[in-house]
Amino acid sequence: MVFPFPGTSIQTWGTESISRVLPISSCKEFISWISKSHQNRARVFSFLKAFTVCREAPMVPRSSPLTVIVTTSPTPSIPSTDLISSVLQSFHRHCRDLVSARVIVVFDTFDRIGLRSRLKKGQVTPEVAANYGIYKENVKELILREYASPDASPNHVTQEWQDRAEFGLNDLSNVVDLSITQTDDKQVTFIEPAARLGFGLAVRSALRVCETPYVWVQQHDWALVADIPLTPLLEVMERSDADPAVPVKYVSFPSVRMLSYATQPCVVEFPALRALTGDLTRDFVPPSHPEVTVPLTPLYFWFDKPHIASTEHYLSRVFPNRLTMRRGEFIEDKVGQQARQQMKEGQWHKWACWLYYPEEGKQLCLRHLQGRTWNGAEGELLTKYGFSEVDTDST
Repeated sequence: MVFPFPGTSIQTWGTESISRVLPISSCKEFISWISKSHQNRARVFSFLKAFTVCREAPMVPRSSPLTVIVTTSPTPSIPSTDLISSVLQSFHRHCRDLVSARVIVVFDTFDRIGLRSRLKKGQVTPEVAANYGIYKENVKELILREYASPDASPNHVTQEWQDRAEFGLNDLSNVVDLSITQTDDKQVTFIEPAARLGFGLAVRSALRVCETPYVWVQQHDWALVADIPLTPLLEVMERSDADPAVPVKYVSFPSVRMLSYATQPCVVEFPALRALTGDLTRDFVPPSHPEVTVPLTPLYFWFDKPHIASTEHYLSRVFPNRLTMRRGEFIEDKVGQQARQQMKEGQWHKWACWLYYPEEGKQLCLRHLQGRTWNGAEGELLTKYGFSEVDTDST
């Protein structure tokens, strides 16, 4: 990519160049903003040059034992792909293995249209409803650009099939039809339900398509803000299969409210949890990466925020039958509470949940981008394009 010197018109650089690092839906807005001042151009060109060099570096081999599952749904910022673009930028910056793995994107939808959005209840405004189809096409273009194999056909040859997501009692009305599209090399998969699933059924639908032993579950508005040693972490999980005393089946990452988790009241006020934390908190050292330590502490909950988990464990423990999750439900609201209660009763090993715990729990790893309220206003451009972090967090 050729970069102009500061002061050169952005138009001479071209939309095509910008689109290599930004979603097409954002290019015109970005060009307008960057053209306003010399200072904007100088700062942004410097950032984009470094970011593009990173993007064009050789990718790690596409033989990862992990699939990234991305769940997305209507938000005020659509049809812009800014939220997912911010997540992918954080992958490039903090865990590039996540953009060389397979990916499954679930496009959850809405139940009804109303005067105001109540997204967690499945209600959207007419404007959001009208924009959602455009948004899905924009995301597909973005994901294919990021994840499709370099030697894949330019037309991205795909296979398509239909499936169903069942829930609740065994009744013909308790199913949602799914349309599934997958590239011929299985690198990229899109799942589009005919009706709203909710986060829980969206994840289960992706798990059933997944062919790798591990998954990284990613909501569309959580970004990484610290480096994640993914390959060593996966080795720790794999080797734990031979040690039933210290199973590692699920690993989440610290958000603001999870800092210093091992000393929080939700742990230390329960003698059984406090004792287990003292016994199991440790630095794991994977033999293939002896220079890397993977600090983990037991976690007494199953959170929806970004996490790694065993695919088989996920399906058998969280989704043992169709009654486990109803349409529209979140895993942490339904299963998370059940898991915590069982852990307090001495059944932590049944769930085997851990929290990545660098710097004894003081290192922040996740930021919440507040997708249900963020509308991508012009004042947030610096944040969107990587110059600062979002300051709010919600767990």
